[in-house]
Amino acid sequence: MNFSANAPSWYATLAKPSFAPPPEIFGIAWEILYPIIFITFGIVFWLAAKKKVPRNVALPFAANLIFNFAFSPIAFGLQNNLLASLDIILVLATLIWAMVAIWKYSKILATVQIPYFLWVSFATILQILITVLNF
Repeated sequence: MNFSANAPSWYATLAKPSFAPPPEIFGIAWEILYPIIFITFGIVFWLAAKKKVPRNVALPFAANLIFNFAFSPIAFGLQNNLLASLDIILVLATLIWAMVAIWKYSKILATVQIPYFLWVSFATILQILITVLNF
């Protein structure tokens, strides 16, 4: 699904709350967060593969990746704010689940997720408000 060409113009037409950042901020945020996610989630998957943590500890991390990567195609490809809101809530819920799941085994891996948690919390509020304002 190619949504990149139409996404900026569609997003620009949406009513947004006054605190919505300019679109380029999203790119900067993800340039910082994706390496953190890649490294820390990779460590969790490696620990689970080596049986240093139970495999079920990796489950919320895997679910989070699925929901995270589904967001842009839903929001910008389908241009469906309601489904995007549901998806971003699932991103936040699985991230919280992941942080709780890994805490017992590695407080560092859980703590390093805080910037991701803060950004997704903000993005969840923003997406829900965009959905409500454009319903």
